[in-house]
Amino acid sequence: MQKSFRHIIWSREMLLVAGFYAAFAVFYFLAINWSSGITSGNGYYQYQVFMDYPLKGLLTLPIWWLMFRRLVNWQLSSKILLHLLLLPIFVKGWQQLYYALCTALGLGYLRGPGEWWDIYIPALFYVLQFGIFHTYDYYQKVQESQQREAMLKQTALQSELTALKAQLNPHFLYNTFNTISASVPPEQEYTRELIADLADLFRYQLWASNQEVVPLKVEVDFVKKYLQLEQARFGDRLQIKIQLDPRAEDAPVIPMLLQPLVENAIRHGISPLVDGGSIAIIIEEIGGQIHINISDTGVGFTANAKTSGQGIGLSNTRRRLQLRYGSELVVSPIHPQGSSINIIIPREIYHAESNPH
Repeated sequence: MQKSFRHIIWSREMLLVAGFYAAFAVFYFLAINWSSGITSGNGYYQYQVFMDYPLKGLLTLPIWWLMFRRLVNWQLSSKILLHLLLLPIFVKGWQQLYYALCTALGLGYLRGPGEWWDIYIPALFYVLQFGIFHTYDYYQKVQESQQREAMLKQTALQSELTALKAQLNPHFLYNTFNTISASVPPEQEYTRELIADLADLFRYQLWASNQEVVPLKVEVDFVKKYLQLEQARFGDRLQIKIQLDPRAEDAPVIPMLLQPLVENAIRHGISPLVDGGSIAIIIEEIGGQIHINISDTGVGFTANAKTSGQGIGLSNTRRRLQLRYGSELVVSPIHPQGSSINIIIPREIYHAESNPH
């Protein structure tokens, strides 16, 4: 659906650009005829129209692609400086190609001081068209930002509703845990610790539901407690490896980012295997970006379709990443067995949230 939406946007932009050039070609043709009294049947001006604006369009296309596709993350001020460099290239390129075609077809063109019109008009056209393109691009970004903000508000509202449901009587839940823990005989200290870890999990989920971001180290500590409980259930069937780059410990991330992914790997990957398997969480800071990899030696993709990214936990996490960071959650198979999940929190988002002021 996302590719289809992008295709629609691309087609609409191409139609707008084509309509832009067609309108200017018609206005140019009519202006020439009305100002000179020449009838529209004169082939000389028809040839000019058919050569002039298609040439401008051909020269505009690579610049448009550079500005709005390749350098989409550049600041507008940097793009303006680049325009100052590209404008004379555009103008002289068009002029030389236009004159060469006129010569080849035996048509006349402006000479001497009149050539300045063939510099001024294309330069004015360049400024006008890219002014329109940048205005349209700004409008599109505002629309996308508003849609993203609306979706974030909807997601936040859903989280609040979930938190409200969890807050029906949290003290009753914690008191119940404490009661159960107190009833455990002293010689079963390990059981008491498991109950305490479970209480901590519920307490963190309730707290995290009211937070926009949490330090990555806090999120990893939460996942460690979750894995300790899972390891108590699986025993030797579950091996765990967690590696957190110290430089990434304070990185702000959306809460409950890792746990659904880890749970998915255990539930759909490792649990079906008689011998169990291992799960590894590797988090690094590379070039100012946070790289998160969660891999397992479970059944992989062929045995269970949910590990391919269609499960509820993965789908929700994927949506949250796209809305918050514009990042993709990449799920891929591991040979001979297992699956791997990769997430990259972009440099500009990471630093912006690390330094909100």
